[in-house]
Amino acid sequence: AMLDVPFLPFCALLGALGVSCVAFVGAWCQHWRGGFALDGSARTFNWHPVLMVTGLVVLYGAAALVYRLPSSWSGPKLPWKVLHGGLALAAFTLAVLGLAAVFRFHNEHGTPNMYSLHSWLGLATVLLFSCQWVAGFGAFLLPWAPTWLRALYKPIHVFFGSTILMLSVASCLSGINEKLFFSLKNGTTEYKLLPPEAVFANTLGLLILLFGVLVLGALARPSWKRPDADSPDSRQVPAPLWAHPG
Repeated sequence: AMLDVPFLPFCALLGALGVSCVAFVGAWCQHWRGGFALDGSARTFNWHPVLMVTGLVVLYGAAALVYRLPSSWSGPKLPWKVLHGGLALAAFTLAVLGLAAVFRFHNEHGTPNMYSLHSWLGLATVLLFSCQWVAGFGAFLLPWAPTWLRALYKPIHVFFGSTILMLSVASCLSGINEKLFFSLKNGTTEYKLLPPEAVFANTLGLLILLFGVLVLGALARPSWKRPDADSPDSRQVPAPLWAHPG
């Protein structure tokens, strides 16, 4: 049996972990990588890891857990659908901006695009994310989507939601390692000698991995899942005040 931890304290812990991930990646880019700019330099590239970790990992993880909040288990589901979709859209927007930052940096310096495993994983994650969001919007937020379509697509949506989170974590970890290999060589302490920057960035990777594992654990825990109710699950408008079961 899984450890019996109340959901809200778990959420507070997860929130603190998510903030730590963003703080660590921001501190890494500011302290060791020169800060941030929009001039196409290496400081423009630094927006890439910050936006990707914030969007694809932290905000996306928050979106995935919306339906685990006990307050979402009763009443109309539409506001929670809007919150879930809104957080996911914000995460996707940050991911697109993160891609724009790295492509601009590469183009400014004549660096080839899309040649590494990290780049393949990252782009595949963002493309899959875009398909997931569009399909979810059409199936769950548009009022004319039939009930049978929602019921058919729901397990697919849930499966790919977890898959995208795993791909996001894998993309971030491979990106951290790739950046360290590229940066810690000539003129710096080599990566294999584990300088402070490498220790800090590797710690960031562990925090991201822990965040992803805890989110997936929360999603898998049966007692934290929203109770299913076939007809209310697909209802787009609140029930009339005078409507009572029975």
